[in-house]
Amino acid sequence: MANIYDGAFRTILNDCRKLILPVINEIFGEAYTGEEEIQFFPNEHFIGQQDGASKERITDTNFRVLGKVPKKYHIECESSLPDGKVTVRLFEYDAQIALDEGEVREETLTVTFPNTAVLYLRSYKKTPDKMRYVIATPGGTVQYEVPVMKVQAYSLEAIFEKGLLLLIPFYIFSHEKSLPEYNSNEQRLEELEAEYRVILERLDGLESRGVIGAFDKRTIIDLSGDVIKEIAQKYGNVQRKVGDMMRGATIETSARRILNQGISQGISQGISQGINETKKKTALRMLKARKLTVEEIAEYTELSVAEVEQLSGMQTV
Repeated sequence: MANIYDGAFRTILNDCRKLILPVINEIFGEAYTGEEEIQFFPNEHFIGQQDGASKERITDTNFRVLGKVPKKYHIECESSLPDGKVTVRLFEYDAQIALDEGEVREETLTVTFPNTAVLYLRSYKKTPDKMRYVIATPGGTVQYEVPVMKVQAYSLEAIFEKGLLLLIPFYIFSHEKSLPEYNSNEQRLEELEAEYRVILERLDGLESRGVIGAFDKRTIIDLSGDVIKEIAQKYGNVQRKVGDMMRGATIETSARRILNQGISQGISQGISQGINETKKKTALRMLKARKLTVEEIAEYTELSVAEVEQLSGMQTV
């Protein structure tokens, strides 16, 4: 799913990685506290073909959670109609992830498959509640299930109650079928706008209580705006009311607050590298918004113009 939704999913995972833990708890019945360390691994894999060639496949996630028992996870985000190809692709990824850390001792190969799940943004009649691998080997048959999480099955209340904040950028999918009505009916549009104001208020409350940081909140809001812009391309009134509201916060003010928070945390921990990384993350968000010049971004983030230009070049690669 090489589109804005895939990009939003990867962005929130990489920039706000702790938000994946409540999702893991929900899908796999784990009990992570949110304090566990998360190790991300390369997403690029080269899958061998029968003709001897290889093709590059990029997974959405490939990470390990260092809980009481370290576990590796692989989660894919999908918005398309299930057609069997997703399951094949999942298995290809899983097999390659397992081989990446395979161990050979005395001519015995041991591979460990990750805990795999699929996050479906859209739900169709054909969307399964779970998938299944059945692997027939000369030594016997192995089979296990791959759980499915359906974003549209979660109400806004359930998302906040369970801490599934990672789903918020995709919450608009729950309203996708009603977008034409919202666009033509002012009262219905106001109801949708009010719902998103509740989202903003609840995110503010979580930030004020220290549950999430300013950067996490800003990322959730920005990505929500990006997804709304994409899904509501044909609905100008929805874009104007809801999309603009999510994108409406002044980026300079937000970025400065986020930057100051990061610097304060870095100073208290004595980690200058962390401060610089925070500046770069803020600069990248500013570049993505395309509202400021390189010189202005350099001024706000206290990076050099050359550093911002380098980050800008990385975005266009």
